[in-house]
Amino acid sequence: MAKVSTVVVSHSRQLAEGVVELINQTKQEDVIVVAAGGTEDGEIGTSPDLISEALKKADSQAGTVVLFDLGSALMNTEMALDMLDELEGEVVIADAPIVEGAYVAVVEAGMGKTLQEVQESVEKAKKWNKKT
Repeated sequence: MAKVSTVVVSHSRQLAEGVVELINQTKQEDVIVVAAGGTEDGEIGTSPDLISEALKKADSQAGTVVLFDLGSALMNTEMALDMLDELEGEVVIADAPIVEGAYVAVVEAGMGKTLQEVQESVEKAKKWNKKT
């Protein structure tokens, strides 16, 4: 059975890859998490082309949840989605912190939750009180 995948979009390639590295320590083997960070020339920023590539790699019949760091990452993710002809699964962009959101996404996906359930859980991470 296909599981929901996750794409982490950041202005920093190292940050996106670091989140994926952290998440890979806790996820199940059959849950896909892909980083899309920086620009083609290794600079700070985001690239619709790199995001499109990540979305293709993460494409899952169960769907894909995308997490992003800053506003232009959202804009470039939306452009990447417009550029793609066809993906097997639906893609949703979650409004959540990328580290906590990615962690929740892979845990929920590993439990076989639906895309909508994963998105709802991921977006609850915005309200976590990490001090208690």
